[in-house]
Amino acid sequence: MTWTSLNASFATPEIFLLCAACAILLIDLFVSNAKRHITYVLTLAALAVTAYLLVTNYATQPQLAFNKMFVADPIASISKLGIVLGVALVLIYGRGYAAARGLFRGELFTLTLFALLGMMVMSSAVNFLSLYVGLELLSLSLYALVALRRESVQATEAAMKYFVLGALASGMLLYGMSMVYGATQSLDVTVIAHKIVSGEANRLLTVFGLVFIVTGIGFKVGAVPFHMWVPDVYEGSPTLIAQLIGSAPKLAAFAFIIRILAQGLEGFAFDWRGMLVVLAVLSLVIGNLTAIAQTNIKRMFAYSTISHMGFLLLGILVANPIGYSAAFFYAFTYVLTAAAGFGLVMLLSREGFEGDQIADFKGLAKRSPWFAGMMLLVMFSMAGIPVFVGFFAKLAVLKAIVNLGMVWLAVVAVAMSLVGAFYYLRVVKVMYFDEPTDNTPIVAAADARIVLSLNCLLLLGMGLAPNWLLAKLAEAVQYSLLPL
Repeated sequence: MTWTSLNASFATPEIFLLCAACAILLIDLFVSNAKRHITYVLTLAALAVTAYLLVTNYATQPQLAFNKMFVADPIASISKLGIVLGVALVLIYGRGYAAARGLFRGELFTLTLFALLGMMVMSSAVNFLSLYVGLELLSLSLYALVALRRESVQATEAAMKYFVLGALASGMLLYGMSMVYGATQSLDVTVIAHKIVSGEANRLLTVFGLVFIVTGIGFKVGAVPFHMWVPDVYEGSPTLIAQLIGSAPKLAAFAFIIRILAQGLEGFAFDWRGMLVVLAVLSLVIGNLTAIAQTNIKRMFAYSTISHMGFLLLGILVANPIGYSAAFFYAFTYVLTAAAGFGLVMLLSREGFEGDQIADFKGLAKRSPWFAGMMLLVMFSMAGIPVFVGFFAKLAVLKAIVNLGMVWLAVVAVAMSLVGAFYYLRVVKVMYFDEPTDNTPIVAAADARIVLSLNCLLLLGMGLAPNWLLAKLAEAVQYSLLPL
């Protein structure tokens, strides 16, 4: 095939990112440890160019490429921009943290870029093969990143748990995809959707495959009862890797679910909606209740993430553009919120001190009133306090659920949000009402301080004016779900 027949121009950002990652990998071989900042700057430059290409190649209508295995559409474009932003925040916040722990190496940057490439492929894939390749590129990169601290027993244990359970999830997902292929004789999402609607697909075999697909998705997003790996991986990973796992991939997971369930298996929405109801309710209940007992803030964030994934699934199970838009808004804002939360944990850390216990935040308001205020913004947004963007993200999902007529589900979500507010406000109480046990000055690079402050203030700014982004994401969903 020629370049034109492949329509490869639609994948220009991915092609550039792949070339940049390979080039940085080679350049880093000739860079000494003392000049490792060169690799860091090149990585940020690659992210900036990728973001520029995404903006200039923004697709207002779905455009297929690579023999209908890849699509450029508004959901893909916006998701990728959010993912690139999330990865950039990981590197900026984690620079000092990585340098203090011997992680400021070429492997960190190149594996992060390959993980980003996997997320971008996931966002645009419309064929089961390309969806799976993108997911595995992300997963394998994350497994290696978790184990980057080879001398750490805890990190190695977390990586092994993540790898074993991730491989199990991948196997289930692949088995489910093979069942759907057997039922429809196609791996193309649009062809599968057409055969299901026209009645050409074998219903029993498709439903059987759907069960395994939803199970695999549940593992990958960390929904209950497939959540066992999440708290251990968050706690055992270096904090910047925990931030990477807990932020940008959630947006890629949203796009991945939309491609498979909303576009490919929409004809079986009644069946997968029932499964997602169970996953969402269990995630909300167990995630919030278990988070109360945590003393490690990374484990608290892990169980918090599980509950937030419950909210994300609530939006998707509505199975209409209103629900998908609400879930998209929730995923996008959650990336920014989670990045800020982990960034503040890294701000407190220093060489030989992780700063990942809730007790480490005692008296932060006296040590650093500004960053205590920033952490307050993050906690209030995660808790869904009005005026902050987290409140409007939850409200959008709840509106979609109520419009569907599932009021009981909205009541459960609201009740669990109130439970969740307890452990978020506990962090605020510790910062403002407890005496500091550590008076060591907080040292961080100027760029990390400035970007982190802007990140936290954005949570308030987006909450004061949420309608523009929500309308933009709703428009993206509407145009992206047009027949390909």
